[in-house]
Amino acid sequence: MVSSGEASFPQNPFRELRDLTRYREKLIQQRSSESNRLQKFLEDANIKLSSVVSDINGVSAQDMIKHLIADDMTSKEMAQLAKGALRGKTKALEKSLEGCLTDHHRFILRVTLRMIASYDAAIEKLSMEIDKRMKPFREESGRLQSIPGVKKKTAEKVIAEIGVDMSRFPSDAHIASWAGISPGNNESAGKRRSGRAKPGNAWLKKTLTEAAWAASKTKASYLGARYRRLAARRGKKRAAVAVGHTILIMAYHVIKEQSTYKELGADYFDRLNERHLIKRLTSRIIALGYDVELKKTPLAA
Repeated sequence: MVSSGEASFPQNPFRELRDLTRYREKLIQQRSSESNRLQKFLEDANIKLSSVVSDINGVSAQDMIKHLIADDMTSKEMAQLAKGALRGKTKALEKSLEGCLTDHHRFILRVTLRMIASYDAAIEKLSMEIDKRMKPFREESGRLQSIPGVKKKTAEKVIAEIGVDMSRFPSDAHIASWAGISPGNNESAGKRRSGRAKPGNAWLKKTLTEAAWAASKTKASYLGARYRRLAARRGKKRAAVAVGHTILIMAYHVIKEQSTYKELGADYFDRLNERHLIKRLTSRIIALGYDVELKKTPLAA
């Protein structure tokens, strides 16, 4: 078993890296709150910019907001500031910018933009410091990023939380249990009770769940297929937790075995249950009134 001391108090490099990544995550959350506040006050002034642009923090949207505050352009002129794909939405942009912005709104929006800028600067400084601390672990970070849904920041957070010495965890089941992302197994007299995961590392669980959501959007990956398969039966949230658990198991083996992720393919489950799949689909076709003759192609043989 892994002692609680070993798991909770990694060596200083990881403790310090963990402080940095957690602080950055907090600032990102606070920046998101400020961004939501910005959008709220724009809508309060009947400025519907967010209904046209996909990212209110994008370059085009920010330029328009600054001119809204300065009150030095018409809505038509501001719409012409659109860049890229937004160039085709100038009419909709023009209409969305025709609100009733008061001095009160302008004051709050000005302060909010300054807050967002200050968070951006702090987040950038933290990211630069994290980059320095991650230099000894670039190899492990690269391996983790071979897993679908795991990007640079995710790899940094995972390494900060679990380190790179997997000998502290006798098996992947141990690290999953320590992280609190291992499904519970409470059964008595043949009756299954709660299957909720136990409390664990909340920061790591959040990171793994975010990675799972990202992996769920991949079309040609095992993780994407696993998410969709589970979501259909157990719901999206439970599916995300289950895929997060799978990502942690993969991360454990990738680091421990100094390997990279090997893609199983989106059709993994179909290949795994080929006989059952053929029987099910054949039955459905017959039920529609068709005769079925199965013949394996030379390529599939």
